[in-house]
Amino acid sequence: MTTQVQQVLVTVVIPTKNGGPLLGRVLSSVFSQQTPWAFEVLVVDSGSTDETLSVVRKYPQIRVIQIKPTDFGHGKTRNLAVAAAKGEYIAMITQDALPSSPSWLVELIKPAMEDDRVAGVFGRHIAYPESSVFTKYELEQHFAGFSRYPVIELNDRQRYASDEGYRQLLYFFSDNNALLRRSVWERIPYPEVDFAEDQAWARRIVEAGYRKAYANDAAVYHSHEYGLWERLQRSFDESYALSRLFDYKQGRGLKHAIRSWMGLTRRDLVIAKRAGLLFSCPALLLKVPINNAMRITGSYLGIHGSSLPEFLRLRLSRDRRLMRIDNWSKWT
Repeated sequence: MTTQVQQVLVTVVIPTKNGGPLLGRVLSSVFSQQTPWAFEVLVVDSGSTDETLSVVRKYPQIRVIQIKPTDFGHGKTRNLAVAAAKGEYIAMITQDALPSSPSWLVELIKPAMEDDRVAGVFGRHIAYPESSVFTKYELEQHFAGFSRYPVIELNDRQRYASDEGYRQLLYFFSDNNALLRRSVWERIPYPEVDFAEDQAWARRIVEAGYRKAYANDAAVYHSHEYGLWERLQRSFDESYALSRLFDYKQGRGLKHAIRSWMGLTRRDLVIAKRAGLLFSCPALLLKVPINNAMRITGSYLGIHGSSLPEFLRLRLSRDRRLMRIDNWSKWT
């Protein structure tokens, strides 16, 4: 860490729970950042039972806050961390988000330092090398779209009211790899919701007149290879939360779900063909339509989650506490 000045400019916040061996690599990469200013690292641990705390304590300069598992909430815990941070800016990553280069932190803060109206910055996600070709493709395509909008703000109220796609573009924010301006957070903290707290915060800041930025060169390795049931659960949680928080209405019907499944499956078969997997990995290809069926089924059930009985929502969810929340209005 380069520290030409003593005052901390950035606090890197990492929420942890059972981070496993990957956490050591994440911390090593964070402390290898080459910056012309001082930064600190703050870990908030919510009851790890593995080697997480021993890994963290290898770095005596890390400040650690320990909370009970029952006290954790995605928005609540991040607010706790920001309140304890010393930096003017807060970089948020997760325990499985590995900075890809020593310039990650400098690139992440750059848009905010260049424009005082930028309240938050999010960076690119790269699939881990061992990830499937499908995961790599999805991440590449998803973040490629944001390169056209390096800085964005709510500048068309009429379109905002009528265009759901425009709202989705404005709301997207991922605090797996993000930076917040502390002075804005003091006015607009994270909503204390248990899912999609980052996008809920982005909605607040753009509606308040601030800008949101995307830093393509501030990349982290961050990807998941879900099993079939995990894929359904993840899709359910995401769709249920986003539907409740933002009242997204597109794609609610069964016909749309079937068309989406067919489109995803065709896309994945094309990707497999380009990668030379059509004949070399038949088992993988057999999994493709099933995986997409689980994804679409989870999303469909999540969109209609409010009408499901609680016991079924709990069964379908990976983030089970979320399913007991009947009123999200407290975040507005």
